[in-house]
Amino acid sequence: MRQWAVAALDLVFPALCPVCVTPLGAGRRDPLCAACWNAIERIASPVCDVCGLPFHELRPAREGSAGRRGRCGECGVAPPAFDWARAGGVYAGALREAIQRLKFARKPALARPLGDLVVEQWAAWLPVLDALIPVPLARARERERGFNQSALLAERLARGVGARVESRWLVRARDTAPQTDLDAAERRANVRGAFLASAAVADRDVALVDDVLTTGATAAECARVLRGAGARSVGVLTVARVL
Repeated sequence: MRQWAVAALDLVFPALCPVCVTPLGAGRRDPLCAACWNAIERIASPVCDVCGLPFHELRPAREGSAGRRGRCGECGVAPPAFDWARAGGVYAGALREAIQRLKFARKPALARPLGDLVVEQWAAWLPVLDALIPVPLARARERERGFNQSALLAERLARGVGARVESRWLVRARDTAPQTDLDAAERRANVRGAFLASAAVADRDVALVDDVLTTGATAAECARVLRGAGARSVGVLTVARVL
């Protein structure tokens, strides 16, 4: 019945893809069209056991590093604060445009296919999780946007991975400047001390949820705080990552 209703509405008011602005048509992943959905460059195994970097993108080990099987050079020398990270696809092309429209063009419906992308790529691999924790958005930006995209993604992911969402287990202690134009060192300094974790996370296996993993500065700071509150393990799930 729902499929008939959608088809009838499309005849009168054709649904347009928010990325390429063409009619959705067959193979759609509402609200993405089939062409944009299929154009996403997926990330799949084999990847670095820790940071999830695809093997074809693995960075060389630093001088003097013996490395470790299954880990990239960076993680072999200085593992991040989180235990593992996985992303659905590469932050480029249609996926980049979809994430940009989700956040800046106020298209919250895009959280559905973007969350599904992560589930389809990694749900079978994921360890058992007690909770998904969305990365808190700066209060001013959430008021302006009307939603936290990480929370929307976490709610969608929860359906596919069998874990509940706990938004109150990690909160902002202060607002921070946008990370976009900052280098790696500046990003780390910008988020240092920006988060507080609840004692409820103690002895829990959790995963942070965010839209994009860039340098990993925000994820690492969140993981450090959660570890400090007693979390047993902290993973990171993002829709995309920058290569």
